[in-house]
Amino acid sequence: MNKLITAIALAFVFLISVPANAWMIYSKPEFHGRVIDSETKEPIAGAVVVVLYKKWEFGGPGGGNTPTMDAKETLTDKNGDFHFPSYLTLIGPLSRVSEVSFTIFKPDYMSVTRIDGISIPEETYFTIARDKVGTEGMITYVDRWDRKLSFKGSLGIVELNKARTREEKLRTMPSPPANYTSRDLPILIKIVNDEIENLGLKGEYK
Repeated sequence: MNKLITAIALAFVFLISVPANAWMIYSKPEFHGRVIDSETKEPIAGAVVVVLYKKWEFGGPGGGNTPTMDAKETLTDKNGDFHFPSYLTLIGPLSRVSEVSFTIFKPDYMSVTRIDGISIPEETYFTIARDKVGTEGMITYVDRWDRKLSFKGSLGIVELNKARTREEKLRTMPSPPANYTSRDLPILIKIVNDEIENLGLKGEYK
């Protein structure tokens, strides 16, 4: 217990002694991608795409954690394409930049929270120019252990599988990130609430 109190006290002293200019810049590039049907390979319009901007922050003797610090959403256009502009903010001195994550959903399809078949980070996968989406190419990435990873194929493509049964729809329906409401993510929450009603379930996200 004494060690825990000491660690918390030291962290507090560090925080109040750090000048404002020691806060770190949190920066992410533009993201481009395209959502298609896994069977027909046709574009899926009106799918909601959510990007979660995350940071790693010091958590004391028990270790750190990776909270969502912001979330943005958009809908795919008639070509199945989506775009997020670059993102810039500040984070505290006891935090560091972490990778973003994506959630992609369209009713009657299984949601995607992790893209299968790629070994590179998702944010690297989507950090491509708009005119490169759907073209054949290669993306290389070197991780923090100096391992070289690569993806070769159609760039920026996400395939959604049909949800053919009620069980599949229930199992793969996404949930909003913790502490986010319809004021933060109105598109996602409306689509999910409509799906909840269509499936005959009670309750809704606020």
